Amino acid sequence: MRHYLDHAATTPMTPAARAAVMEGMARWANPSSPHAEGRAARAALEAARGAIGAAYGWDGEVLLTSGASESLRMAMRGPLPVIRSAVEHDAAIRVSEGARVLPVGEDGVVDLDALDALLADGPALVAVQWANSETGVRQPIAAVAARVRAGGGRLLVDAAQMPADIDSEVAAEADLVALSAHKRGGPPGVGALLVRDLALLTPTGGQERGYRAGTENLPGVLGYAAALGEAEPVARWTALRARLDDAVRRSGGEVMAPASPRHPAIGSYRMPGVASAAQLIRFDLAGFAVSAGSACASGSLKPSHVLGAMGWSEAAGREVVRVSFGRETDEAAVEAFVAAWRGVARATSRFVA
Repeated sequence: MRHYLDHAATTPMTPAARAAVMEGMARWANPSSPHAEGRAARAALEAARGAIGAAYGWDGEVLLTSGASESLRMAMRGPLPVIRSAVEHDAAIRVSEGARVLPVGEDGVVDLDALDALLADGPALVAVQWANSETGVRQPIAAVAARVRAGGGRLLVDAAQMPADIDSEVAAEADLVALSAHKRGGPPGVGALLVRDLALLTPTGGQERGYRAGTENLPGVLGYAAALGEAEPVARWTALRARLDDAVRRSGGEVMAPASPRHPAIGSYRMPGVASAAQLIRFDLAGFAVSAGSACASGSLKPSHVLGAMGWSEAAGREVVRVSFGRETDEAAVEAFVAAWRGVARATSRFVA
C-alpha cells in the first residue's frame, strides 16, 4: 500500500471539484462572447468568481489566473518597488529581480525591525508568504501589515498553502493575495489574485478587467470554487503533525522551526547524516511519497534558500525532507511513515530511540 504525503506540492481534486470541471466542459462557449451561450458561460464564471472571493472573506477584486505563480508575477510587476522575504517561493524570487530582501530569524519568521529599516527608504510592495511551502512556518500577517502601513507600503501575501477558512487576518490586512486551486483540492492550472486596489497592478489588456490576456478557464474556475466549498480537516492535521514531530525527535531526527507557528499539514524534518535524495529513494521504495523542499525546487541540485536563510548549513539543508498531509491522511498513514522513518534511521545507524 502506498501513502501519498506530498500534498503541499499538489493534492487530489475533490469529488465536487471533478464534477464541477465536467460541468464546465459541457459549457463550451467563450465567456467573452456576446451571444446567449457566451452570456451563460459568463454568468457561471462570475458566480464562481464570487464564490472564490467569499470563501476567503474577500470584498475586493478577484482576478482569475492560471495559478499562484502567475498571480505573483502580476502583483510584483506593478508600479511599486518590491521588498520580499528571504524565504519566499521560487516563483516570487524569479519575478522580483532587484528586490530588497527581508531577512528571517532562525525560527523562519521575518525580522520586523529590519522591515521598518527597509521601508524607511520609501513605500514599497512587501511580499510575505502566509506559510512557507518547505518548512510550514507561518508569518505574523497582522504584525507585518501594521509595519507596512506605517511605512506607507502595500502588502502582498502568497497564500497558496492557506486553507480558505483558517486565517481571517489575510483578508483583513493584505492588499494583494496570490492563490492556487490545486493546493486546495481544485484542478491544476487555475488560481486567483485578490486585489484591494487595481492601481497596484500594471494593465496589460485583454480579459480580467484588462489585467490578463487569454480566454477564461471556465472548467478550472468552476472546479476551484467547488473545492473551496469543502472544508479541510485542520484539527486532525494539527494532531497528526504533533505526533509526527514527536516521533521524529525520539528517532534521532530534527524538526525544522519546532517552536514557530506552522501550517498544520506541513512538517520539515532532518535525518542527520543521510542525504535527502537517499531518503526519498528509500521512502519511495517503502511506499511513501514525500519531497525535499517545494515541488518547484525538489528536482534541483541547489541547496534550499529557505533553510539557508534560517541559518542552516548547506550540508544540513541537504538532509531535510518535507511531509505534508491532505484530506485523506489519517493516523494509520502517519504511523506507517514513522515506522519507515525509523527503519531508514536504523539502516543508516542514526537511530537513537
